[in-house]
Amino acid sequence: MSKLNGKVAIVTGASRGIGQTIAELFAEEGAKVICSARTLVEGDHQLEGSINRTVSLIKERGGEAHPIAADVSNPDDCIRLIDETRKVYGPVDILINNAALNYYIPIQDYPLNRWLRAFSVNLHAPFMLSQAALPDMIAKQSGSIVNISSGAAIGPGRGPYPNSTARGGVMYGASKAALERFTQGLAEEVFSDGISVTALSPSQVVPTPGTIYHKLVDGLDDPRGESPMLMAKATLLLASEATEVISGRVTYSQEILQEFEWITDGQGRGIDTNGSGYSQI
Repeated sequence: MSKLNGKVAIVTGASRGIGQTIAELFAEEGAKVICSARTLVEGDHQLEGSINRTVSLIKERGGEAHPIAADVSNPDDCIRLIDETRKVYGPVDILINNAALNYYIPIQDYPLNRWLRAFSVNLHAPFMLSQAALPDMIAKQSGSIVNISSGAAIGPGRGPYPNSTARGGVMYGASKAALERFTQGLAEEVFSDGISVTALSPSQVVPTPGTIYHKLVDGLDDPRGESPMLMAKATLLLASEATEVISGRVTYSQEILQEFEWITDGQGRGIDTNGSGYSQI
């Protein structure tokens, strides 16, 4: 039996990369998937991908999906996304907060409007979407929220810093560290309602249009990277395991997949090196 048969799932940032792969895998597992992002049609964004394309790929394989364009930095769009999901498929069972925004700019040069917008996407949107979806999950006494974090949440530690290689990623790391704290706090609040809340980061950098654009990898075949399918499978694991087993976990793709024996030989963050402080709690 499919792991998500009949479940209603929202995946933000589903136009490309990790979000697209999660949406496709969830549909294969029987979920009715709402694919959300700002990019509705190809050409609306400088990077390849759109939610219309993701939905078309899902439907070509016999899955069920529907696109809803939304800018999750906008509170009204967050509420509309949940409301339209209910109209299309019914109450929300699963929320995947995958949408993210980053600008690689040193703090001394960081424009305030970009700082506020990035925090809105990376942290405030998961709060707003979770808050809007929780009534559905509480009514059912079941549900799953997975927040996609990043290894950037791990800070550089104390100085001195004689060979600093900082690339202007302070904002992104700070917002993801806050997301991990939010994850465990919300997990505690809704545990008695049968709802799991978890956070997941890649064990290795994932080659996607975004990471290639920001020169974090050298291409889709960069040997330092991991397939986006590993993140998708780890997200599926977190969205389908029992709340008692999984809730409050802040973990990494290959770490959690190896722990639950979905893969045999994992590597990278969480296995070869320690994760963030929240992953250790």
